[in-house]
Amino acid sequence: MKHRPHNDRRHSSQSSGALHRQGTLNNLAGGGSEMQKEFVTMHTGVGQLHMQPLNGTMGESAASHPALFVGTPESAPCPTKAGDVQIQMDASDDQSSRLGAGAQHTNSSHSHSHSHSHSHSHARAEGPAGERSELDDREPSSSISELRYIFLWLQKSLPYIVIICAKLVFQHVLGIAVGVGLCVTFLYANKIIINQVFLQERRSILQCGWLLGFLTASTLLLYDTFQSQSLFYSLIFLHPRVDPVGFWDVLWIVGTADFILKFLCMGFKCLVLLVPSPLMSFKSRGQWYMVIEEVSQFHRSFMPLPVWSRYLIGDKESDGVVIWTLGILLSLFYLILKLLGVYGRWSSFRRALQNLFHKQHYGIAASKHQCSDAGDICPICQTEFREPILLICQHIFCEECIALWFNREKTCPLCRTVILDYIQAWRDGATSTHLQVY
Repeated sequence: MKHRPHNDRRHSSQSSGALHRQGTLNNLAGGGSEMQKEFVTMHTGVGQLHMQPLNGTMGESAASHPALFVGTPESAPCPTKAGDVQIQMDASDDQSSRLGAGAQHTNSSHSHSHSHSHSHSHARAEGPAGERSELDDREPSSSISELRYIFLWLQKSLPYIVIICAKLVFQHVLGIAVGVGLCVTFLYANKIIINQVFLQERRSILQCGWLLGFLTASTLLLYDTFQSQSLFYSLIFLHPRVDPVGFWDVLWIVGTADFILKFLCMGFKCLVLLVPSPLMSFKSRGQWYMVIEEVSQFHRSFMPLPVWSRYLIGDKESDGVVIWTLGILLSLFYLILKLLGVYGRWSSFRRALQNLFHKQHYGIAASKHQCSDAGDICPICQTEFREPILLICQHIFCEECIALWFNREKTCPLCRTVILDYIQAWRDGATSTHLQVY
């Protein structure tokens, strides 16, 4: 009898809790019907047209439709009576929204990963080529922009450059005029001598004499104009009367002396041309031309040595001990380099002297029978043989014709057999155009 009230109180509390839960469900069914319809439509496939209002008569809906269970997959359905519809909402609104967002995020991540992998593979396939094309397009554009900048700078600086050049020209107008005159005179005289040497017996004695006088007059006029400087001292390895010696003064002295030595060389060649043919054969003339040119170049290589040495050493009192010591070291290096260059020319100079004192033989004299077998016609001049020479390759030529050929070649004109060990340069009367500045 004592336990009975306790059981009544527990039964009453359970019934009140059930009523409270039923009221809560009715409120949820009445207030969140729209959300429940969407949730049921999404997860059960039941459309809004087939949904019955939850707050209506439950008996009619239960009789026409089977029992529906809405809840999370983890919750198991409880047994219900026939005609009842039980909706169990264990998941909150936030959880349902997270479920929908999770499904959308899964689909979007799948599509994003697929597109990312596709684009990554496409980039790997075309990445290097695209980078190379971009670099190739960028390099020409940058180079064009740099060239355009340089062009614009030159265009803006052109008036200033013209002004500076005009000042330099008017300041050294006499030296520039003398340099141009010496260069034109040398080119003209060198061309005439080569033509006269090629003509051999048909050379013009008058033109050779006139050229010799013209070169002599040009040299005397130059030294007379600059008599105060004593420029001829440099020809005998002395320093002219130019003090102090600057860089432009060194170029003036060395350049003028080099052209004068060329004029002297061409003057001696004109003297050889004026010698009568009975006194000197054509072959001997070629050897003299070669010796004169080699001696001239040997002399010209030594001529700038004292001038540059004085410029490099300088003055101890005006420049100081440090600059003077540095100048001595630089002059020693210059002397060493100059001696190495002169030693390289010694072999050609010695060979020219040997050819002058020892007659050069290209072959042996050909007999009349050998000339008749060859057709009595020289392959070079296309005339009858004059002093025919039989080479080691058994080809016959005129001695003068083959001598002219060997002035620039060392092989046979017909079969290209090597006849000489070296090319006998300067036998055609030419003078070197190289300007010995240092």
